[in-house]
Amino acid sequence: MKKILIINASARKERSLSRYMTNIFVETWKVKNQNDVIFYREVGQEQIPHVSEKWIAGAFKPSELRTAEDLEALKISDKLIAELKDADIIVLGTPMYNWSVPSALKAYIDQVLRVQETVLISKDDPLNPYKGLMKNKKVYLLMVRGNFGYEPGEFYEHMDFQTNYLKTVFRIMGIDDVEHLAINGVDAQARDLESVAERVRFLINN
Repeated sequence: MKKILIINASARKERSLSRYMTNIFVETWKVKNQNDVIFYREVGQEQIPHVSEKWIAGAFKPSELRTAEDLEALKISDKLIAELKDADIIVLGTPMYNWSVPSALKAYIDQVLRVQETVLISKDDPLNPYKGLMKNKKVYLLMVRGNFGYEPGEFYEHMDFQTNYLKTVFRIMGIDDVEHLAINGVDAQARDLESVAERVRFLINN
């Protein structure tokens, strides 16, 4: 039995294509993996707090020296990190906002990409300072973009600050097994949802 964490980052609910993709992922996955546990983190619908001065003070302090105020500042971070650690597979559905990720997703990443919890930083090797602590996990990135042309070799490739950024985040946390699917041209694709669903199913089954 595996545990699957579904992260939805869209601010939309009913008209979210990335949420449609994560729903198709779950439906397809359950057909062959009925005993697996699915749980959700609705990043786009929640108020994930931004990192604060109190958060930084607590995060970089040895755990045994943290005060009640430190623990309170890190409470949400601890919860989100525990979810990631508990998951075997992480499925992230996100739109592209202004050529990058939604601010809510960035706030989430800042909460979970944390020294001594998901990554270690070594001063001994300045060319390779990061050691990820999240091992034996797989990530699926299901991404949506409003326009065409962001794929490798296309006109807007240089403006895609979504794909490589997210892959880098998970790699720094120790997860190298990352697959991705990007749907470009949302308005056109939204009229052909079955084609989108087929691409999600193909990603899972191949």
